[in-house]
Amino acid sequence: MSNYKIILSGGGTGGHIYPAIAIANELKSRFPDAEFLFVGAKDRMEMEKVPQAGYRIEGLWISGVQRKLTMKNLSFPFKVMSSLLKARKIIKTFKPDVAIGTGGFASGPLLQAAVSNKIPSLIQEQNSYPGITNKILAKKAKKICVAYDGLERFFPKDKIIKTGNPVRQSLLDIETKTVEAKKFFDLDANKLTLLIIGGSLGSRRINQLIEKELDFFDTQNIQIIWQCGKLYYQQYKLHGNTKSIQVYEFLNNMDFAYAAADIVISRAGAGSVSELCIVGKPVIFIPSPNVAEDHQTKNAMSIVKEDAALMIKEEDLDANFENTLSQLIHSTEKQKTLGKNIKALALVNATKDIADEVEKLLKESK
Repeated sequence: MSNYKIILSGGGTGGHIYPAIAIANELKSRFPDAEFLFVGAKDRMEMEKVPQAGYRIEGLWISGVQRKLTMKNLSFPFKVMSSLLKARKIIKTFKPDVAIGTGGFASGPLLQAAVSNKIPSLIQEQNSYPGITNKILAKKAKKICVAYDGLERFFPKDKIIKTGNPVRQSLLDIETKTVEAKKFFDLDANKLTLLIIGGSLGSRRINQLIEKELDFFDTQNIQIIWQCGKLYYQQYKLHGNTKSIQVYEFLNNMDFAYAAADIVISRAGAGSVSELCIVGKPVIFIPSPNVAEDHQTKNAMSIVKEDAALMIKEEDLDANFENTLSQLIHSTEKQKTLGKNIKALALVNATKDIADEVEKLLKESK
């Protein structure tokens, strides 16, 4: 029986959307006749990215609670009620065999509606420190796929399966692409290449830092590939007129960007951390302090404590950045150690392992 109905929800940021799409693609290759439906938050990026990947999506009127007291919080209870009602309606109409949540605002109401209707559900938790939605849903979900050790502090131990986070399949063999990638970006083969990525929308603080350090990069004879993000591209593109500084709004060829890089500077969102483990290059993490439960710092620390990456907190950038980077540049030994140790943490079969768990739930449900 392969004409299953599979419902997925995850969004708000690329870190929740791409894993959901990766899981859907893997299940579709196993069950070509299955029917898929995504559920997202109405005005977030999943409403654009999911249809681009070839799947149908329905939007809920939902957002997070603002941490400060704002007018937006007054509408929050109404949004929750509206989303729960719509999610129930979607579940009743679509009648899924299984529900999968990868985090983000919309997955709460959807999985809540699914478990109330006795639909077997699976949560995919990307972070080392789960958000409140997944902590609540964990009691009723059948399985929880995680990427880090130590999550039995938050979830029932017997439901946890350590699978890792789904990542782009194109990253699995980047060693073979280095020469082609350097040509693609028209890089100088004798210079060290630094790749800067600030998450799918970009990071204001990292961009300010890079702009301030352009002369320093020049003195160190470094060339940079700088993904500054959609929100900041107009502001920073003027720096990208030279061969040694290339500025991009968004990098569509992430495999080439990673393959061309000698050192990576990155935020520490769960998806980026998982990708960087597979890529196996030396990394300096600059975690975003503006996220729930400061989970990016916790993600980065779980890698740093294995001597597999370096980390600089935002408040220490002015004091420590140049020193940390120049020490890394001048020690090929340290670069090799970090690259080798981070690669050892990679879980390369995550998407297949998660799909295996979904498949077990589908067989049980039939």
